[in-house]
Amino acid sequence: MSDLNHVQDEPIVLWCDNKSAIAIAKNPIQHGRTKHINVKFHALREAGQNGDVKLQHCSSEEQLSNILTKALPSAKFMELRSKLRVFQKSFMEEC
Repeated sequence: MSDLNHVQDEPIVLWCDNKSAIAIAKNPIQHGRTKHINVKFHALREAGQNGDVKLQHCSSEEQLSNILTKALPSAKFMELRSKLRVFQKSFMEEC
């Protein structure tokens, strides 16, 4: 954030639905199971240790990104769409 001339008073919250990823970020000593994790993950862990980022658990049902990545039932689609403040506009309203 300092590169953008913005003072960051508190950590940015990253919502994640993977409890294992959060656990690994908090405890880097995870035996041989984490050997495949790339540099980006370690940068995230370091940002968390520096207080720049805070990982929080969010259930899969509450993930807003599901609207962009999954086929959803129409009720769930409309719920997530409204949370993003995107609303359907009919063609008749434009005329």
